[in-house]
Amino acid sequence: MLFWIVAAALTAAVVLLIVPPLLRKPEGAAEERAAYDLEVYRDQLGELERDQGRGLISEAQAAAARAEIGRRMLAIADRGKGSLKDGAKGKAPAAARAPRSAMALAALLAVLLPLGTLAVYGKLGRPELPAQPLASRNLDHERGGPPKNVLAAMDKLKAQLAETPDDPQGWAILGQAYAKMGRLPEAADALGKAVALAGDDLELLGSYGEVLISANGGTVPDEARKTFDRVLAKDPTEPRARFYAALARFQAGDSKDALERWSALLAESHADAPWVPIVRTQIAAAAKALNLDPAKVTPEPLPAQQQPPVAQNQGQGQGQMQGQTEGENQQQMIRGMVDGLAARLEANPDDVDGWLRLSRSYGVMGESAKAIDAARKARERAPQRPDVLVAYASALLSAEPRSSKPGPMPEEAVASLRQALVAEPDNRDALWLLGLNAAGVGQTAEATDLWTRLLAQFKPEEPEYTLIRARLESLKAGG
Repeated sequence: MLFWIVAAALTAAVVLLIVPPLLRKPEGAAEERAAYDLEVYRDQLGELERDQGRGLISEAQAAAARAEIGRRMLAIADRGKGSLKDGAKGKAPAAARAPRSAMALAALLAVLLPLGTLAVYGKLGRPELPAQPLASRNLDHERGGPPKNVLAAMDKLKAQLAETPDDPQGWAILGQAYAKMGRLPEAADALGKAVALAGDDLELLGSYGEVLISANGGTVPDEARKTFDRVLAKDPTEPRARFYAALARFQAGDSKDALERWSALLAESHADAPWVPIVRTQIAAAAKALNLDPAKVTPEPLPAQQQPPVAQNQGQGQGQMQGQTEGENQQQMIRGMVDGLAARLEANPDDVDGWLRLSRSYGVMGESAKAIDAARKARERAPQRPDVLVAYASALLSAEPRSSKPGPMPEEAVASLRQALVAEPDNRDALWLLGLNAAGVGQTAEATDLWTRLLAQFKPEEPEYTLIRARLESLKAGG
């Protein structure tokens, strides 16, 4: 009996906590909200004046922001006047009419909470049931874990791998099992061992790279970038590797290179390919980061591909051979296009934009030396063009081994970027990359100056503004 008394008291306490707030009339809530909003906008005006005083935004940007804040403040004032007029006419504001529905909800909760509690307890709660000690419970089953037979098979496989650790297939199976269970660090470790034993398996390399990204919360770590670059060195047309290689550049701040890679992938993909929607989304994000119109830089994919049905008498081996042949033909076609562009440029070496396209193509194919040579030829023919100088520096930087610790960039790349900045003092790529170099070698004052000049080119509501400002704050904090 004591149990039922306590349960009834607790239920009544819960009802008393939930129901009374619903019965209160929210009079004055609109006025309080308007006063709060006005205070926020006043703070925004003060912050805007301080940013302008420090030179972080231009006069035109400040004027536009003031106009927008003023418009919002006037809208709040107009709403306040409307409420006063309604009161003078004897009309209750919308906020005062709300309690009718609130009272209905309160009554419903007051009835449903006790009845629902009794129904649930009548089905699940039986005091006469014996206790369930923790040791006797199947916690994995309760939490939706894998069946015991799966865990037993994995334990057996791990025991076999302890005796024969040079089995790449075994490590691959173990890693894929861990990945399906959501144990991503263990999956990455197992797949890493499989890759070390069978590094030429492109499918295995791709799976390893994806698991590394998932284990890193969606950010492409350096090891994953290197893994996908290895795939592209073997097969420059592999879509998964091309997508993640571009994502790595985008997350590293090289939005231009990422946009070019994603655009090339979309232009060479069929419209019904499963990765087309996500590539479109990433192109839009990269275009926005570069202050470009996504509609103008998003290419159209190839027509949808109609897959012919496989004949019933065609064996699996024959189908795999056909797929390999098609992949080889496509790779040869792309190689032929690049070689054709190179031959055309040898005959017409004054085509600066052609050399830049050739450099980007070699970069996508992982041929860094050829990419640098093509960019160098473009620079020789247009030594004052800022985009050419930046492209040459980018080609040099792409050939550098990636490291988790920031350090100095190659002197030739830095010199090319400084020359681009002389030709175009507001060049965004040069300001950003030179700022990274200065921050990497501890030249905080120079990095602050470069990034402050870059920050002034963006509006406060743009994502680049937030990113650059965060970097500046990190420099001030000594990071």
